[in-house]
Amino acid sequence: MPTKLNQEAVNDRPVIGILTQIVTDDVLKPFGRTFIPSSYVKFIESGGSRVMPIRLTLNTAEYKKIFEKINGLLFIGGAVDLETSDFARVAKIFYSLALKANDEGDFFPIWGTCMGMQLLTVLVAGENLLANTTAENIALPLNLTTEASSSRMFEGFPNKFMRALTKEPLTGNFHHYGLTVETFQENEKLRSFFSLLSTNVAENEVHFVSTIEGKRYPFYGVQWHPEVNRFQWNRKLNFPHSAHAVQLSSLLAEFFVNEGRRSLHQFDNPEEEASSLIYNNTPVYAGNFTGYEQLYFF
Repeated sequence: MPTKLNQEAVNDRPVIGILTQIVTDDVLKPFGRTFIPSSYVKFIESGGSRVMPIRLTLNTAEYKKIFEKINGLLFIGGAVDLETSDFARVAKIFYSLALKANDEGDFFPIWGTCMGMQLLTVLVAGENLLANTTAENIALPLNLTTEASSSRMFEGFPNKFMRALTKEPLTGNFHHYGLTVETFQENEKLRSFFSLLSTNVAENEVHFVSTIEGKRYPFYGVQWHPEVNRFQWNRKLNFPHSAHAVQLSSLLAEFFVNEGRRSLHQFDNPEEEASSLIYNNTPVYAGNFTGYEQLYFF
């Protein structure tokens, strides 16, 4: 069971790692093999952290060294195989390291967005249990569970805002697959590992899991996209931009980065740190041929 060893420690210069995502769309292939949408980078930066892009071409020993330097990890959305892809392989290495570290009192948080959340469920269950839960290009309010009010994720949310979360369409959904509530409740591994904080209803009327957090580990997952509320603007896509939608994105970015502040991992020296950050890369404007404003390619 994880201890609270360094719960009081504060690291005011956190660096969150973001796994690069495999390029599957033909229109993106000329630019690079992997990418990170800038909206995820800005989401983390807006919470008060810097970002280290993590490529998918390194070996386990190299990933272990990276793990010892960063203060948290973000699994982003995308469309790759959650068991056999390089993205899944590298994620599993970091997930195993994070489990062990937290068990030993070395605090290390992980956040999964959309496919990133799906990936967390595959890692915990040891199998892919996803089903068709299409909610494509639609903004929804959350159906909060009784556990939401005592969760870490929503702990700092004002009561008035929690009510808005259940009534206003503040969460952008762009997925075809997800975890059904029924599957979650029937799976002992998932049920014992995660608290279910919210659900939603898919276009095929299936109830799906939309927000989870680890019971004993600082691992968090959302089937929706908090980063788009502030950093994506394509008029054809239902990105929530209301004041409450922006506030939701802000609160979650600050929440996760504050979790990262509790990690005391650090780089060996300032030069190594500076050379590892995403500031060394230049994003490509992609708003004229994708739903993203900017993409980093690797």
